[in-house]
Amino acid sequence: MTAVSIKKIGALSLAKILGIIHGILGVIVGIYMTIMSFPIGFGIGPETTAAGTMPGIGSLLLLPLIYGVMGFAAGIITAPIYNGVAGKLGGIEIEVE
Repeated sequence: MTAVSIKKIGALSLAKILGIIHGILGVIVGIYMTIMSFPIGFGIGPETTAAGTMPGIGSLLLLPLIYGVMGFAAGIITAPIYNGVAGKLGGIEIEVE
C-alpha cells in the first residue's frame, strides 16, 4: 500500500459533495419528522386532522433543500481553510492500493 497526502481540495468540488451528502441527510431527517408528525395529526388531541401532518410533510420537502444548501456553503468555506492548514501542517494522509 502506498500512503498519499491530500494537499489541496477544490472548493467547488468539496461544496458539491457536501451539498449532496447533507441533502441525503435532510431526506433522512425529513422522513423521520414526517413519521413523527403522523400521531400528532391523526390521533392525539381534540383537533386531529390530516392538516396536522403538514409540518412533517413540509419538512420532507424543505429539509433536503436547506441541508443541501448549508452543506454546499460549508464546502465553500471549509476548502480554503483546509488548504491553508494543510499547507502549513501537511495534508490528510490516506493509504491507496
